[in-house]
Amino acid sequence: MTMSASAPGDSTLVDEYLNYLAVERGASLNTLEAYSRDIGQFLDFAATAGVSSPAAVRPEDVTAFLGGLREQGLSPTSMNRKLAAIRGFYKYLLREARLEENPLSRVRIARTWMRLPGTLSREEMDALLGQPADATPAGIRDRAILEVLYASGIRVTELATLTLNRVNRQMGFLVTVGKGRKERIVPVGRSALEWLARYIEQARPVFLKKRTSSVLFLNRSGEGFTRQGLWKLIKKYARMAGLERKVHPHTFRHSFATHLLEGGADLRSVQVMLGHADISTTQIYTHVTRDRLKEVHKRFHPRG
Repeated sequence: MTMSASAPGDSTLVDEYLNYLAVERGASLNTLEAYSRDIGQFLDFAATAGVSSPAAVRPEDVTAFLGGLREQGLSPTSMNRKLAAIRGFYKYLLREARLEENPLSRVRIARTWMRLPGTLSREEMDALLGQPADATPAGIRDRAILEVLYASGIRVTELATLTLNRVNRQMGFLVTVGKGRKERIVPVGRSALEWLARYIEQARPVFLKKRTSSVLFLNRSGEGFTRQGLWKLIKKYARMAGLERKVHPHTFRHSFATHLLEGGADLRSVQVMLGHADISTTQIYTHVTRDRLKEVHKRFHPRG
């Protein structure tokens, strides 16, 4: 996973950073590949602008790079992902004393362009959760999956790898392994626990077919779900619910956080439940709730 020859400076700097992410931060292969690609794209751009090394990059080089991406129609989410990769690389170089000043320390443009995450209203979520037919083992399982995603806010990859022994139904929480292989305890509400109990006691043995497996949610072959399998399941029920907006696995996570904040939860608690290392990542949801408050004010205030 090395940089292209056109990138300014020694490509081993990037390889060192990727190795640091893998060993020290427990980054996944997908993350490493994405960071390698994003950093490489930026350094190639800088090289064409005559920048001789990563240390010679200026803030205006970064803003020019982001401006070019915007002109190409890249989504704000993708732009922020690229900026996060580049920013992390330069923080690493600064800590390793490879440069004296971080050229990205004052770059905030992509945050202004950030698209607010898509969420469902409580009514839309209720409609979606009510779609699986609970008379069948598959319906019980699917309802449990949707309920757990919404109740916990865990990522779909975390749900796919969730094991039976990581769910404490008596205490009302589950233990999940998130990014960087970090464990966190997440509360699960009454409704999700009830559907989990039905699934574990009634439906899971049907999918297990007298075999053994530690994976919590099993497909019809008695194996764990893939991310793609869960994505198809969610899309099917969103379509059945007649939801016009695009619904994907992360919609449950976004809705979980937004509904908690709208209900009065504090930002720090939501950060812990989502497993965000930095509270600034969680703060995007405060923009969502502010926008909704403004919408309510405009609709119902006599001088709105």
